[in-house]
Amino acid sequence: MKKQTSFLLVFSLFTLVFVACKKDDDKPEPKVISAAGDISAAIAEYRALADAVGGRQEINWDGVPDENAAPYFLPSDFFNASEGNRARGAVLTTNGSGVQASADSDNPAGTLPQFGNINPNYNGLLPPFSGERVFSPVGSNVAELTFYVPGTNTPGVVHGFGAVYVDVDRNENTAFEYFDIDGKSLGSFPVPAQDGGHSFLAVHFPTPIVHRVRIEYGSGPLGPDESATVDVAVMDDFIYDAPQAEK
Repeated sequence: MKKQTSFLLVFSLFTLVFVACKKDDDKPEPKVISAAGDISAAIAEYRALADAVGGRQEINWDGVPDENAAPYFLPSDFFNASEGNRARGAVLTTNGSGVQASADSDNPAGTLPQFGNINPNYNGLLPPFSGERVFSPVGSNVAELTFYVPGTNTPGVVHGFGAVYVDVDRNENTAFEYFDIDGKSLGSFPVPAQDGGHSFLAVHFPTPIVHRVRIEYGSGPLGPDESATVDVAVMDDFIYDAPQAEK
């Protein structure tokens, strides 16, 4: 009887381990697309993925009016309006002072572009990828991007998210972490470095599972001059597939 009990115990443990391993093996792996320097091909590849799953949304900040750009904060739900081309299902928050799109060169207040309102030395240091405006949290180097069914308060999910970074000096300082609708992490992915230039990172999951992305920028909040110990980074274009309600 003892032998039989021991056998059953060992067999049960083996079965549990086997099932657990099989479950992990069956877990769908995301497709990671990244590039530094010349990022055009990587962006085109990711756009095609987003188009293939029902169309894509893009944010490049250049449509933000002067009254919502630096030195003023961007409303967190600016890109989740209930109508018009701002209904893109994106809400941006931070644990800092707020989120901000940089000024353009002809703004009526004469605010310096490229976050020169925060540090004049940034003007010329952070070259945009498209248009003039770039994006960053202020008072923190972390922003949270949460998806909603466009123009509503209904939580949304997407297959993935990609974006252009500007002036990433060290990839250990800058990353995306993806979360599902229950707050479970789907993984953290580093952004390739390109000092003074552009980097691109996108992660695409086989099913629409991403509800939130934690976006980390450089080594700390905007403010200090860039140096051997301070890595200043901002972002330009955001790309993702159209948010949908979780099924």
